[in-house]
Amino acid sequence: MLKPNKLLAVLALAFACASAGATDYLASDFGAVPDGRTLNTASIQAAIDFASAQGGGRVVLTPGKYLCGSIYLKSGVDLHLEDGATLLGSLNPWDYVKDPYIKWTAFVFAVKQDNIAITGGGVIDCRGFDVANQMVQYIHRGLFEDALALDRPQEANRPEDIHFRECTNVTIQDVTLKNPACWTQQYELCENLLIEREKVDAKAYWNNDGLDVVDCKNVIVRDCFIDATDDAYCFKSHHADATSENVLVENCTGRSSANGIKFGTMTVGCFKPFPFRNMTIFDTYRSAITIASVDGGMVEDIVVDGLRSIHTGNPVFIRTGLRRGDMGKAGLKDIVIRNVYAEVPFDKPDAGYNYEGPVEDLPRNVCPSSIIGIPGIRIENVLVENVELVYPGRANELYARRGHTPEELEAIPDLVKSYPEFSNWKELPAWGFFVRHADGVTFNNVTMRVEDADYRPAFVADDVHGLTLRNVQTVQKDAAGKEQIIVNKTSDYKTE
Repeated sequence: MLKPNKLLAVLALAFACASAGATDYLASDFGAVPDGRTLNTASIQAAIDFASAQGGGRVVLTPGKYLCGSIYLKSGVDLHLEDGATLLGSLNPWDYVKDPYIKWTAFVFAVKQDNIAITGGGVIDCRGFDVANQMVQYIHRGLFEDALALDRPQEANRPEDIHFRECTNVTIQDVTLKNPACWTQQYELCENLLIEREKVDAKAYWNNDGLDVVDCKNVIVRDCFIDATDDAYCFKSHHADATSENVLVENCTGRSSANGIKFGTMTVGCFKPFPFRNMTIFDTYRSAITIASVDGGMVEDIVVDGLRSIHTGNPVFIRTGLRRGDMGKAGLKDIVIRNVYAEVPFDKPDAGYNYEGPVEDLPRNVCPSSIIGIPGIRIENVLVENVELVYPGRANELYARRGHTPEELEAIPDLVKSYPEFSNWKELPAWGFFVRHADGVTFNNVTMRVEDADYRPAFVADDVHGLTLRNVQTVQKDAAGKEQIIVNKTSDYKTE
């Protein structure tokens, strides 16, 4: 493993080399007009091409609104947006390119480039809601080919703010990314990537992930704020022969109408190691932390150390599955969740988003955190340490019920091929933590509190081997006479 401080030094050196002695090229000198009306695609692209041909430099956007379609960042170039400068997306879908190599649409592309950056206090605003709805009109008129599944254009046809693929030495600093029509920013098969002090406002349309890091190596994400209607900090693998490795995320905040931190859903390659430090997640519809391996890949050596999650639908969801029917090298092991405080509300935590999470099939009561493997792909070596979880209670067994006898646990389906969401099972038999099909799970110094009555026990384990409960406390108003920890006979455990 490349230690975080060494990784930071590598990325800082790469950026310093890229920017040292760089010449500034004003986009206005190439004909760009920041009036919010003139289409500047050709002018800004000419500035980038010229700077790259001279060996590199900064292409500077001074204050104003630069209307633009798809552009390509080139090697050695820092696209620098000064405070007050906005790269403003065209409302015409035909001004955006679907790249023939990567088969995605984006506002700012980079493909197989080195030593590139986007810096400055300015804004990249794709105006995705308007672009996507214009595209829908063209689809209905037969001018644009798209299946229009779920009444929206396909993801790859809608422009992202940024899509970089197979690039090395990439820096994104101090910019604000707004209003993508699909994911906000995707970095795929890149190496040496630094993203810091970035702000993301991604609530314009469906599938607005805040950040997608796909099969990348040597990555630092720090001091960022993401507000997204889909997953905030998302790590994926699209390539079976790829490994996402040495990824550090620290001092970041996320708000999401889906998951705060998520591995997946696409997980066909490998992930290791991934430390997260000092994170804040709030107003999050699904899980603060989702770690899933459901497409044949191996996810291992993941550490979340320091997380405060307020008003989130579910604190922790760890899951294996087999959506595609090919086990490959699938697995999920060596996970540490440490120094976490989380509060789960009774109400819907993402209420008020333009694109809220769905009102799911009912009935179900508030779901617990869960570690749920499948019989063929068990979850291995999980440590949950120094964790306090606060739940609302109020579960009513006359509304929805799931028992914890061996027969009742056997009736809970494994849902091997399901999309990984904590709510898939509707009702689960615990209010705090449910663990199933796992080996080597330790809970150390864990407190689970429930604020009102709940018919379920705090903790249920089913088919878990090597389970250790060390200083596990449960606080429940009607705790008198109620079992708080249920371990099925198919599990073996010890308490300390």
